[in-house]
Amino acid sequence: MRPLAVSMFSFCTIAYLFLSCGGSNQKAESTSADTMSTITKTTFGQLPDGQTADHFTFRNKKGTEIKITNYGGLITHWTAADKNGTFEDMVLGYDSLSGYLKASPFFGALVGRYGNRIGKAKFTLDGKTYTLAANNGPNSLHGGLVGFDKVIWKAEILDDQKTLKLTHTSKDGDEGFPGTLTAEVTYKLTEDNELEIEYKATTDKPTVINLTNHSYFNLTGGKRDVLAHEIALNADKFVPVDNTLIPTGKLADVKGTPFDFLKSTAIGARIDDPKDEQIKFGGGYDHCWVINKGADPLALAATVYEPTSGRVLEAFTTEPGVQFYTENFLNGSITGKNGVTYTKRSGFCLETEHFPDSPNQPSFPTVVLRPGEVYKTKTVYKFSTK
Repeated sequence: MRPLAVSMFSFCTIAYLFLSCGGSNQKAESTSADTMSTITKTTFGQLPDGQTADHFTFRNKKGTEIKITNYGGLITHWTAADKNGTFEDMVLGYDSLSGYLKASPFFGALVGRYGNRIGKAKFTLDGKTYTLAANNGPNSLHGGLVGFDKVIWKAEILDDQKTLKLTHTSKDGDEGFPGTLTAEVTYKLTEDNELEIEYKATTDKPTVINLTNHSYFNLTGGKRDVLAHEIALNADKFVPVDNTLIPTGKLADVKGTPFDFLKSTAIGARIDDPKDEQIKFGGGYDHCWVINKGADPLALAATVYEPTSGRVLEAFTTEPGVQFYTENFLNGSITGKNGVTYTKRSGFCLETEHFPDSPNQPSFPTVVLRPGEVYKTKTVYKFSTK
C-alpha cells in the first residue's frame, strides 16, 4: 500500500445572515477588506469540564469570511457573495457552542477517527477483531460516541497568518480503535475563495483512518431547500449499499440510474424515485461516488450551482470518493443560527474520503495506516459565481 499519501473517502439549511462583513455577532474581529488575509481569535465558549473552545475567523480581501472552532474543528460560518455581491452564510450550524454540545448531526465537523460507517461496528486487522461503538443502528458512524468532532484540538495560527493548524492525539483504544494516533489538520483561506484543508496523521500501531469534513451547504443562504441546486459529480460509478447503508462490496455504473450526475442535474430531479432500491435505502442520497481520477492527484469531485444566487461550489480532493448526502433525516426539531428551523433537505454535504466500511471490504482501497507511514490527504472547497 502507498503510505496513504492519498487517502480516504466519504455528505442542512443555513441561517438568514445578510452580512456585509460576513460575521454574525463578531464583526469587530474581521480584518479590513483592504488588508491581506488574516486570522483572528476569540473565545467561543466553555465545555462542561471547564475546557475553553476558541473561535478563529478567516477573512480575505474579497470579503469572504470563515469561522472555525477548535472544538471538533467545526466550521461554524462560511459567507460567500452571490452574483450581485451580497454576502450570506452558506453552512448550517449554531450561533453558540451550547447548540453543538446539545445536539448536532455533525454540523461542520472534522470527522474521525473513521468518517462514515463501519459495518456491525467491528473490523479485523492483522488477525485481531476490534469492536467499536454501535451509534448508527448496528453500525459505527463517524468515529463513535466521542469522535474527533467532540474534542478540543490544540490550535496554532501559523506564521503566514493565513493558516490554522489543529492537532490532536487519540490514545490507543480510543473508541475501540487501535494505536495512538497523532492527527494534524490545517485550514487556509486563499484570495481565490478556496478553503484548503490538509490532513496528516501517524500511528504507533496498525490502525484504520478516514478523516473528512462534514459541512452542510445551502447556496441560497438558507432561504429554501436545496432541491433546485444543480450538481455535477465527476464519477462514472457509485458504491451501492444495503438497507443499513453498508456497502455491498461492489461498484455500480451510474448510467441509467438516479445516481447519474455526470451532467449537471437538479438535486431534486430523481431524489424520491420510488422504483430505485438505493434511493429507498438512503431516504434520498446518502452514498459514495467513485471519483474519476486523472493525472492531477487533486481531482474535481463535484460542482454545485444555485441558479437564483449564481453561487457555485466546487470540491477538489486527493481522496478516491465523495459522499453526497442530502440531509434526509432532519425533521424540524433543531433550531440553528438566527432561529432558523432545519428541516429535511435544507442542505447537502460533500464528504471527501475513502469508501464506507473499507476496513471490512478487501476490494476497496486500503484505509490501513501502519507505524512509519504518514496519512496525508487534501481537499479544497472553492466558491465563485456565474
